[in-house]
Order: sequence, then structure tokens, then C-alpha cells
Amino acid sequence: MAKRIIVVFGATGAQGGGLVRAILNDPNSEFAVRAFTRNPDSDKAKELANLGAEPVKGDIDDAASVQRALKGAYGGYFVTFYWAHFLPEKEYAEAATYAAAAKDAGLKHVIWSTLEDVRNYISLDDDRMPTLRGKYKVPHFDGKGESDKLFADAQVPTTFLRASFYWDNFIFFGSGPKKGEDGKLYLTLPIGESPMAGIAGEDIGKCAYGILKKGSSMIGETIGVAGEQLTGNQMATALGKALGKEVKYNKVSPATYRSFGFPGADDLGNMFQFYDEFAEELNKVRDVKRSRELNPSLQSFDQWLRNNANKIPID
Repeated sequence: MAKRIIVVFGATGAQGGGLVRAILNDPNSEFAVRAFTRNPDSDKAKELANLGAEPVKGDIDDAASVQRALKGAYGGYFVTFYWAHFLPEKEYAEAATYAAAAKDAGLKHVIWSTLEDVRNYISLDDDRMPTLRGKYKVPHFDGKGESDKLFADAQVPTTFLRASFYWDNFIFFGSGPKKGEDGKLYLTLPIGESPMAGIAGEDIGKCAYGILKKGSSMIGETIGVAGEQLTGNQMATALGKALGKEVKYNKVSPATYRSFGFPGADDLGNMFQFYDEFAEELNKVRDVKRSRELNPSLQSFDQWLRNNANKIPID
């Protein structure tokens, strides 16, 4: 019996790559993978091909290439990458392309990697959190959350997957501990004393595979995934233990974080404020127990650190 094809967008990224590997590393998988990539000749794309994926060249800004990639497929994993362009309007346009192509292709199960539209929690005229660009609270959340309706309106059979803070950000995004003037290491975050949901990037893809295996029972569901929910102090303690050096939690205000001035600082400052002020609501959606049911190999923060602490830059 032929395996059902899942078209994975962002196949060379953390989420998509995790899903591709989860499918192809399972000898009993009922799915095959079509890996959508701008560059099938890249090392990452070749690695996926060697695992058994079918690389397909395309660009999500080219609707025709998206449509071609979905032809004959059973399902799709749709993800956008805000940090490549910092444009929520572009994410919305990409989601519109995905939804229309998925409908035209008659896909039976779609996973849309999304986040909350923060404006549903904090209105634009609520000045406790600054409004950005005149119409957003957390642009890299809001564009995705607003796009959910595109899949619903098109009646595409969709599971809405909400990720958590990537622990990989401590390696690649400059979010890890930094030395202070006193020479000590500090983890600087504006999350107060609230527990924040976090996850290993690859585990998002593995959870997505669990959703696909469950099939039609997951259609219409909003599933949040997390490996653990930890306070700033708990993360700092775990980081210190793994690094072999004391790490202190430097609790700053969202306003201070927004003032740091790096690209996206205002967006991230608002995001962390959202994680702090709405911790109960966000953590309820990002259920660790349910995530482990979808992905039995789900990593805790300590487990992730055992494999990755040596990659975290601390100088």
C-alpha cells in the first residue's frame, strides 16, 4: 500500500525538520515526505533526501510552486518564518497562499503552525502594552493568529498547532546568559515570576507527527505544545547546573527589554509581557502531558541542556 504524502514546508528549519525526521525515522510510518525548499541542493536538503524525503523546489511567495508541491498529497505542514522579514502582513499573505492551495489540492489533514493573536487579549487602545506599527501588539504572534481564519473560512481540515518559546533560542537567537560587569552570568528576561512554556525545536515537529498519526480526530483542534513550564529562576538554575557556572535570573521590566534596541526588541518585549501576564491561559493551552502523549520522547529542559549546553555562547 502506497504511503500517504505529507508536504512539509520549512523542511530545513527546526519545526519542519523535526517533523521530517520523525516521519522518516519511524520504520512503521504510514507517511512519506515531500520536503519543500528553496534550495534542494543545500546541505540540509540533501541530508533530508538521504533520509528518504523527496525534495521539491519552490518558494512560498510563488503560489504556483506551492500548488505543484501539494498535488497528490494527503496532508501538509504549514509554517512561516517572521524573522526573515519582520512583516506580519507577509505572513498573512503566505498563510493565504497555503490555505487556498490546500483547499484546491483537497488535502485531508493540514497542520498550521500558529500563535495567539494578542489583540484578542490586549486591545490596541490598552496602553499597558505599547501598540507597534499602529496595529499590532506582538507582530510575530498577531500575523499568524489572524491567519487562522483563512484556513477555517476555506474549510481546510486543519489542526492549529501553537508552539512555545524555543530553548534553541539560547543558542541561536542571543537569548542565553550574558556576563555582567561583575563577570557573573545573568539570564535576562522580562517574565516576572511566571512560568513560561518552552520546548526543544525538534520536539515541535515530533508532536506534529503525533497529531498526524491521530488523524481526523485532531481536525479543528487547537493544540499547544511544551516540554516544560519554567520560571526565570528555574531556567537560570538549570542553565547554571548544565554550564557548571552560576547563572542568576535578571528580572527586568518589559519596557526595559523593549529599550535594548536590537532588531525585534519591542516585539519580543511585548511577547514576554504577554507570557507573563497571561501565563495561566497560555500554559493551559500548552499542555505538557498532552504534548508527551503526542511525542513520548519529549524532552524536559534538563534533558535538552544535557545535549545542548555546550553550544550556548556565554562570552
